[in-house]
Amino acid sequence: MKNMTIWNIARACMGRLVIPAGRRGTGCPAAGMAVIRGYSGKEAARIVIDSRLVEPGDVFVAVRGERVDGHRFIPEVFEKGAIAVVCEKEPEPLTGPCIRVEDSLAALRKIAAFYREQLPIPIVGITGSVGKTSTKEFVAAVLSQKYKTHKTKGNFNNEVGVPLTLLSMPEDTEAAVVEMGINHFGEMRRLSEMVRPDICLLTNIGQCHLEFLGSRDGILRAKSEIFEFMNPEGSVCVNGDDDKLATIREVCGKAPVRFGLSPDNDIYADQIVSRGLLGSEAVIHVGKNALRGGNAQERAFAVKIPLPGTHMVQNALAAAAAGLLLGLTDEEIAAGIASAVAVGGRSRVIRTGRLTVIDDCYNANPVSTKAALDLLGLAEGRKVAVLGDMFELGEQERTLHAQVGAYAAERGIDCLFCAGELSEETARAAREAGVCQARHFADTQALLEALPELLRDGDSVLVKASHGMGFDRIVKKLEEN
Repeated sequence: MKNMTIWNIARACMGRLVIPAGRRGTGCPAAGMAVIRGYSGKEAARIVIDSRLVEPGDVFVAVRGERVDGHRFIPEVFEKGAIAVVCEKEPEPLTGPCIRVEDSLAALRKIAAFYREQLPIPIVGITGSVGKTSTKEFVAAVLSQKYKTHKTKGNFNNEVGVPLTLLSMPEDTEAAVVEMGINHFGEMRRLSEMVRPDICLLTNIGQCHLEFLGSRDGILRAKSEIFEFMNPEGSVCVNGDDDKLATIREVCGKAPVRFGLSPDNDIYADQIVSRGLLGSEAVIHVGKNALRGGNAQERAFAVKIPLPGTHMVQNALAAAAAGLLLGLTDEEIAAGIASAVAVGGRSRVIRTGRLTVIDDCYNANPVSTKAALDLLGLAEGRKVAVLGDMFELGEQERTLHAQVGAYAAERGIDCLFCAGELSEETARAAREAGVCQARHFADTQALLEALPELLRDGDSVLVKASHGMGFDRIVKKLEEN
């Protein structure tokens, strides 16, 4: 890792480098200092927090988790070849160099911020209430047409995942796409301080994390913390169709680049043709103000969007905006959009032979669940929604669950099977709105056991809930059967 010597890591996290006493030298001060310099000059191969993944040359950060304390594994990681450990308390006996800090997680963030400085590459920071991961995949697919692009893997979008994403960037990375997720005020500020994005891309402001952020205005304020550490010469891209994001008039002295379906945006799409679960086709229009540099020409180009749903058109437009700002051609942008692939748990379509399963089980809020129901409406056969509780919705949680049930009826869903305490409101509202087969189960396990008898050959099945409901088990069972 570029410039990631033990000494630089210790300086970056303001830690105290402690060397085993028996290795300081043989009584000669000069010899002792030479040994210390020898240790501190070693460059880390990787920074890891999982002791099981440690390989020779790595630096291990001992983090205290809810279930496991990484400090327990310090002797083990030295045996595996770790060149140093960042820890809050060094073990006895000390068998290798330790960098002692007050807070290992805070140290991890500081180390990640330092490494980001060593790679002066453009980074696109993506946040918003819905669609962050799919947008990240589109943006990375587009940028990969021109640059060696690094992106967030899996759900590494929080105060642990973001530093690990930054620290996993290879030295030859030319551009990066970092997903940034929060649920409290102040978190985005800390993420932005590490990422220092050159492009801030905001997808939308929906009804999520209301328990902690209070309202959509609160969500907007929390997400807008991303601007505090962005490159002052950078750019902001926002979904201009979102009423809250439309209120952002200027950041760092520049108006944001707006994308969306409305022709009032700088970049917009029309002539949208749905291909059902196969995706859609559209024409993307680029306005003369799209680059904010005065050198953009009004033009249009056709794209094929391989992921289904109108919301994926929005995500493709976001990727087009980022690509234009980073110098890609229309042809490169179109090729990148066409190559995007859904990740597990996010609108992934699975055909089992018996069923068509829409795996959207990673997380849920009212906006994303309604979008998923729209997607189910495009499917063939009997339309079955398998929904679970949506968490962190605050005082209006029961009302919001009921609204989803009513929306399912409006979208013509044939069957609705729900699990969880709050989802009882979803099933009730759906029945009242005309969904005859709307059933509620106490928990995920009860639903899982009943589901095989409830489904028929040819059904299209949407699986959607907050991550804590464990609906990935339902997807796995449907795939197996």
